[in-house]
This record gives sequence, C-alpha cells and structure tokens, in this order.
Amino acid sequence: MSAEATNPEAHPEARPELRRRGRTRLDLRRLGRAALLGPTSRDRLPDAIGHVAEAHRAHHPDADLSILRRAYLLAETSHRGQMRKSGEPYITHPLAVTLILAELGAETTTLTASLLHDTVEDTDVTLDQVRAEFGDEVCFIVDGVTKVEKIDYGAAAEPETFRKMLVATGNDVRVMSIKLADRLHNMRTLGVMRPEKQARIAKVTRDVLIPLAERLGVQALKTELEDLVFAILHPEEYESTRALIAAHAGERDPLPAIADSVRGVLRDAGIAAEVHVRPRHFVSVHRIARTRGELRGSDFGRILVLVGENADCYAVLGEMHTCFTPVVSEFKDFIAAPKFNLYQSLHTAVATPEGYVAEVIVRTRQMHRVAEAGVVALGNPYTTATPDAAASDPDEERVDPTRPGWLSRLLDWQQSAPDPDTFWTVLRAELAQDREITVFRDDGSATGTISLPAGASCIDAAYAQHGEAAHGCIGARVNGRLTSLSSPLSDGDTVQLLLAQDATSGPAAEWLDHARTPAARIAISSWLEAHPDRAMATTSAARAPLSVVGARGGGGNAVADLPDATVRLAGCCTPVPPDAVAGFLVRGGAVTVHRIHCAAVAQMRAVGRTSVAVHWRATADVRVTLLAESFGRPHLLADLTEAIAREGVEVVSATVEPPVEQRVRHSYTLQLPDAAGLPALMRAMRDVPGVYDVSRV
Repeated sequence: MSAEATNPEAHPEARPELRRRGRTRLDLRRLGRAALLGPTSRDRLPDAIGHVAEAHRAHHPDADLSILRRAYLLAETSHRGQMRKSGEPYITHPLAVTLILAELGAETTTLTASLLHDTVEDTDVTLDQVRAEFGDEVCFIVDGVTKVEKIDYGAAAEPETFRKMLVATGNDVRVMSIKLADRLHNMRTLGVMRPEKQARIAKVTRDVLIPLAERLGVQALKTELEDLVFAILHPEEYESTRALIAAHAGERDPLPAIADSVRGVLRDAGIAAEVHVRPRHFVSVHRIARTRGELRGSDFGRILVLVGENADCYAVLGEMHTCFTPVVSEFKDFIAAPKFNLYQSLHTAVATPEGYVAEVIVRTRQMHRVAEAGVVALGNPYTTATPDAAASDPDEERVDPTRPGWLSRLLDWQQSAPDPDTFWTVLRAELAQDREITVFRDDGSATGTISLPAGASCIDAAYAQHGEAAHGCIGARVNGRLTSLSSPLSDGDTVQLLLAQDATSGPAAEWLDHARTPAARIAISSWLEAHPDRAMATTSAARAPLSVVGARGGGGNAVADLPDATVRLAGCCTPVPPDAVAGFLVRGGAVTVHRIHCAAVAQMRAVGRTSVAVHWRATADVRVTLLAESFGRPHLLADLTEAIAREGVEVVSATVEPPVEQRVRHSYTLQLPDAAGLPALMRAMRDVPGVYDVSRV
C-alpha cells in the first residue's frame, strides 16, 4: 500500500517490492466474494484469508498461520448471517481490516486480534472466550478496540469509547493500529450511508483519527484517510483537484526523466540506490496548489531515493547538491533530528537545467518501511528480550519504546478531564498540535527531558513536571536566565522551575492565557473554580514604590585624609570594608567614596575632580545597599525583613518596586556590625522562598 500514490496501479515503481514478488495490489472494496467461507480441509487455510496469509508471509516468512485460521473460523461463524449496509457479508469487514494491516507488515498477534475485533461488540462471543482461545494479549487488544455500550453512556458513548481506546493504546499501541485500519475500511465504504452521517464520521476522522495516524507514523493510512475525508467534506475542491491531476496525466511528466538523471549520477558515484517517482495524493496536490498557485509538471510528485545505510543518505545528498542546483531553503534533516512520530528522511529540492524544481526524499529502506507503516512496522514492541524480563511482575505497566511524549501527556490529562464533553473538546485541541519540542529540566538534583507541544510555555513545563504542585510555581530560569512563566519555550531549552514553599500559593487567572497543554489548563481551571476569590482578582493598578526609611547615613566607617571633611559613601556602588576605594572632593567640601572599579571613578578623574586618600576604620560597623530580586507572593516583605533581623542587621531604608510580570525588586540599605557578616546575610536573604537573587547595588 503506497502512502502517497494517487493512482498506485498506474505507477508500479511506487511499490517495487510488490512488483518483485509478482503480487498485484488488491482492491479491498471488492473483497466481498473472497470472504465467503468455501470448502476447506482441516489442515489448510480457508480460501477467504489466502490473500491475508500471502501478504503476511511477505513480511514474516516464518509466521505460524494456524492461529489466523482459528481466528477466521471463529469470526466467520460468529458473524454469519450479519450483513453490512453495502449488502456484503459482515465478515468482509474484519477481513479487509486484517489485509490492510498485513500489507503494512503487522505481526501475527495484531492480525489475530484484527480478525476478531468486532466479535465481542457485535456477536455473542465474550472476552473470556477470546482469552481462553487466543491468550491475554489478543484479548486485551480486542477489548481495547471494542466500543462502550450506548445504553450505558448515551450521547457520551463516542468520547468514552475513544478515551477507552487511548488508555488501552497507552499499554499497547496495536489497539490504535487496528482502530485506524478499521476506520480506513469504513471510510472506503461510507458511500452507502446518508450524507449527514458521512459528514459526521468524516469530521471525527479528520479531527481525531488522522492526527493519531500522523502521530503514530502510519502515513499509508493517514494519506488515504485524508483523501477520503477531503472528498466528503470538500467535494467541490476535491473535484477541481481531481480534474487538475487528470489534466496533468495527459501531459508530459518531467519527473521520470529527472529520476533517470538521478540514477545516472548515483551510479557514476558508486552508490547503490533505488530511485522512484512518488505521485502526490489528492490532499497534497491541493495544498501545493494553494501555496504555489499554478502547478508545473514536477509539482505532482517527488523523487524517492532508497539506500542501505544512514551514511549512504548523506552521500546521496552530497551528490545531489553537487550535480544539481540545490534549493537551500528546502533542506531538512529528519535523520539527525527525527520527527516525534518516528519519521526519518532527508528532504531537499534541486533545480534542473530545464527549469524544473524537483523535491527529493532520501532514506534507508528501513526508514521507508517505518515512514509508511509507523508503529505497525515495529512488530511487537512488547516481546521480552531476556528470560529475566519474561519473569518480571505481570502487573507492572510494560514499557513501550514506541510511546512518545504526546501519548504520555494525553494519558495523564485524560484522568483529570471532568466529563466526556471536556475530554472530547480538549482531545481535539491537543491533537491539532502538530509539532513537538523537547526541553531539558534542571531542578538541582536531576536532569531529564519533558516533551511538550510547540508553543508551550514555562507554565506547561511546570505542570508536566510537578503536576498539581505547579500551582505554587513562582518563576523559571530558561537556559540559566530568569524569565516569566508566560515565556514560550523552544526545542532544546533547559528549564529550572522555581516553586514557592507557601502552601496557599496558587495560579493566577491569566495563566490560562499562556497554558497550551490540556494538563495545565485543566489543573489551573480546577484550582480557580475551587478558589473563586482568586479567579475574580484583577491586576492592581501600578503603585509608587513602597519605601521604609530610617536614619540617613553618612560616611560610615570610611575616613578621609582631609581634616574636617564630610565623608559620604557613594550610592552607586555602596562600598564596604574591605573594598578597595577611592575618594574625590566634590562641591561643598565633601569627600565621596567609591569602590575602585566603580564607573564613576573614571568619570571623576576625567572631569578633574581632586583625589583624596581614604581608608577604613579598623572596628566600625558598615553600611551597604543590597538588591533582592524575587517573585511576588504574600508576606514576602515580612519574611525578608525577618531574615535580615535574624542576622543582627539594622534596616536603614527599604524600597519595594511595583511588580512586573510577577517579579519584585527590593532595595535595602543596611547597617552591619561587621563587614565579615555580609556573605552570610546575602545567603540568608537568598534562602527566603521566592527570592532568586541578591546582589550589591
């Protein structure tokens, strides 16, 4: 099954493996007659699943087909007498779904469950019978795909069915593989239903199933689903696109000639590669037409180059960019940085001497298989590698190497979704996020990664890492620099989240404006509903700085070598012992004292101020101004003042600036009994919850 072929039968080069094996591509919509149970002996497969067996053996030559025979016989017997709306025997549906998965390379357990996927839902077969006959794994997958009863859930049956399937997918991705194949066959045969029902099913497919197929990397299913949905929801645009493709079919296609040129270049370079023309599917042509306007012949397809090893991909890229004119802006390296749905390839575009621009995809054959079939191509991700693993606790959740961050996030937030409507709405919004970023967390004790949708903020990272404890988040450092919680994150950022120790802390209502993940939005909304007084709070108007002023200081313990001169410590650098200092005579006969590295020293000398020698008294107390930067919270000023008092330090004056993006600056002029106590004082102030930096002014 080709992921992108507009007309696969017309382009056999798009599926070289089928041509080599001498098999023709089956039209599953005409499978009805083959599904009827014909005469068969006990030791041979029923004729109806011969096509399934052939497709399965093409990917798994040593597969044991006896379990498929038993599963088919149970399914056919159970569904016997049931008919589809199209008039075909119902057994044609599980057969068609199973054949789709077999052609994608699914392993035997998946195909067994696929044959049985509607038996528990639509027949008298029970899960216990499936478990007794086929084992726990098949039973789990069949149960995961089985819809919940409408009689129990009413209008909420559809969202609750998807919730159930997604939870099951969290433990076994094969559940969703079967669901996607099931929806594809249903969409292929949707024409027998009323237009309004076609539109409803197509919208759910567009909003939920297609994004899931994209995220699981099953491009072969995703692209056909897109075309089928396009035809139903946008019939006029679909017809115009079809006419555009039909008109192109009657013209000279430049892509085969370009492919021949690429083959020649790679052959001369000694690179073993297969080069194919990949026609675009309907939706892809429609998107390109909207972007580029009038299409040229090379816009209706792409060149696909398949090689053996990763290094060969870059060798091909080098030859392409050497022998053709590269379009630099079109280059993307999804091998070094794979997409979050397992996809790997090199993408580039080259211009030919004739003026055509051809897009080129370079990948290994294994990458191609994964690009087409996604998680289906990985086989059984739960096969134990060692006897010890097989003997592990069966009740433990199995670690699935195919589970990306988006699925883990989805499984987490769905537990907090208060009702089916919320779950359904948030699910669609979550799946609409089509890009992922990975950020590194740094909490001082451990470093790990957090997967988030593109556009996520520090608020999303806080709830992804800390859950409901993120209600007390008061700020963050991104790549070592302080930033507001509303700041968006980029791929590769390192995030340190700062939490308040105050148990009464909670999120502000404006956090909802910057939260992108469902987990964050649900948690914030729930907290605000439980604390309506905080939800109704509005940002207070800007206020003048709050000042607490004590006695004004003079020269402290600085002594100038000028009799009867008044000595003043400069406010710009607030020198204290044992700082190296310089004094300058200013108007009024006073001597101002600066730290030697203060910028004002050079200015004083530049304007010709008289220099005066100054020194420190041996035992006098000192005066210093400190700047404390913190995140706003209740009682912060009181806690800082208490920390200062515990160090035996007198507050001469204090100034608190109005909050800016939840950040507050406190300036303290302090009288210390001894300069040696300054480092301990600054540490004590930094230890106050919410304070992230203390420095001398």
